[in-house]
Amino acid sequence: MVFNPFNWLLGLFSLDIGIDLGTANTLVNVRGKGIVINEPSWVAIEKKTRRPLAIGAEAKEMVGRTSSSVIALRPLRDGVISEFDITEAMLEYFIGKAHEQSIVPVPRPRVVVGVPKGATEVEKRAVYDASMAAGAREAFLINEPTAAALGANLPIADVRGSMIIDIGGGTTEIAIFSMGDMVASRSMRIAGDEMDVDIVNYVRNKYNLLIGERMAEGVKIDMGSAYPLKEERITTVRGRNLVSGLPEAVEISSVELREALSSSIRAIIDMAKDLLDETPPEIVSDLMELGVCLAGGGSQLHGLDERLSSELRMRAWVAEDPMTCVARGAGLILEDLEANRQFLTGLERTRG
Repeated sequence: MVFNPFNWLLGLFSLDIGIDLGTANTLVNVRGKGIVINEPSWVAIEKKTRRPLAIGAEAKEMVGRTSSSVIALRPLRDGVISEFDITEAMLEYFIGKAHEQSIVPVPRPRVVVGVPKGATEVEKRAVYDASMAAGAREAFLINEPTAAALGANLPIADVRGSMIIDIGGGTTEIAIFSMGDMVASRSMRIAGDEMDVDIVNYVRNKYNLLIGERMAEGVKIDMGSAYPLKEERITTVRGRNLVSGLPEAVEISSVELREALSSSIRAIIDMAKDLLDETPPEIVSDLMELGVCLAGGGSQLHGLDERLSSELRMRAWVAEDPMTCVARGAGLILEDLEANRQFLTGLERTRG
């Protein structure tokens, strides 16, 4: 993108924010500063009044540990808003934290928010309305695969085709680009959260042990894999025995975890194959040279790039800092908004 001195000077006296409003984590990218917030998308609320008590990392620490009068929840499910008022409060909190870091007083920020490609117009409108209600001066929406591709520095404006697989907490989205437009895409609500559930169900069915999703997420990050590891590992999971009702710990191997994750991994691979089957052969030829880029937190699963390379018969590679790709791509849009409007969804308004 061409450097524009006027836009840079304007940025000193305004606040431009790119937001990855994810099911699992929310990331905020402030123009000129980079990623300033990366916190879990959790909110702890008072049950009776629904008043937010804690947001982000503090709220996630409360999961499974709250009293009957407090609920810790995620206001987004499958990449879209399920609790509007709570999402608004969470956005207002994160935007406020970003605003506090400004050197000089600035007006309300311009915000670009990533939304799933498969989101409905109603779901997109909810994200836009929540952003405006949270204090944005202007709000713009961008499809997450496009933002991820921009953040990963893919040449999506070139004639040659490029492909990205963005695996988040709630959704997996695959898109193929050429000449600045999306040639084909797929979206599926199977991603990191579903993998956690797969592990919970596997341990329950095999060992009669009920573990929490946080425990499942921890072992997935530590030693979950999609491809055989050079050295298979063993870890301990703790939970409640469903027969005795007493606490119990069992050892589980990385081989078992791979078996637990197999159905979700297979669904992602099959979706990628289906998309390639519909792609023009010239673009497929381009992809065989450039490869397939993986982004999102779920792309960091051990051996996923190797598994995809084997299944798709083309190189698969993980973007640099894959978890921040959407937030970085959303932030890039505001460096020259007029030149980049082609990448927005078209649902944007200005606060009067």
